[in-house]
Amino acid sequence: MNAGLRALLVFALVGAASCASGDAETDGTEDLTRALLAQPAGDGMSTPLAVDPAMASQGARVSVAQVGFNRGDTTALVKVVEMSDYGCGFCRQFHEESFGAIREEFIETGMVEWKFVPYITGMFENSLAVTEAVECTYAQSPAAFEALNARLWADQGAWKRSSDPGSLVQGWVSGLGIDMGTFNTCMDADERIPRIASATTLAGQIGVRGTPTFVVLGWPPLQGALPLDMFRDVLTAAHAQLEALEAAEGDPGEG
Repeated sequence: MNAGLRALLVFALVGAASCASGDAETDGTEDLTRALLAQPAGDGMSTPLAVDPAMASQGARVSVAQVGFNRGDTTALVKVVEMSDYGCGFCRQFHEESFGAIREEFIETGMVEWKFVPYITGMFENSLAVTEAVECTYAQSPAAFEALNARLWADQGAWKRSSDPGSLVQGWVSGLGIDMGTFNTCMDADERIPRIASATTLAGQIGVRGTPTFVVLGWPPLQGALPLDMFRDVLTAAHAQLEALEAAEGDPGEG
């Protein structure tokens, strides 16, 4: 992950509650960005969490580079971190109804770099087993990860109701063309648990109160499965503002 993204995360982690710097010229795009990114949490449906406020100040800070799964161009101007739990119904709604269009329109076009960070809220009994399976799959093949990720959202009810989610998901993974011996060793040895624990710590440090939560880095978090059109407006406005700021920084100015 590039230095700019790490720097922006530091800004987010220290609890910044305002939008982009007031030193920038205020125009219609900035006003729109501020308005959209200041929307109350109730604008999207989310699963509320009972988060201990002390988590935000305890322990070493977690670098976003240590967790999650990146999609998109690392040079994209807009950086988004999504905090979700595979067991969350509203997270499923977002991935089933909105993420495909966002990926096509913003991520694949180079406008947005998107980091998906699955973590354990503690509200869904089988989430740890499937999240660990995702991590062990990704360790071998990002393509296999994408396939398993889609399956977990689509068949969320099946693994949430299962009395043995590990075996169920292992069967799904076995059809993805990865080395199952390596996968099983990864699972048995809990090799990826530290990454999952770090993701959960990061959620607490950012102050996540519900899932899904989206951090458009440099602005306050957005919470809930917001309507697709609102996401389009937010990402378009954020990109336009950052593009204008980049152009202004590149202008020699008055010297």
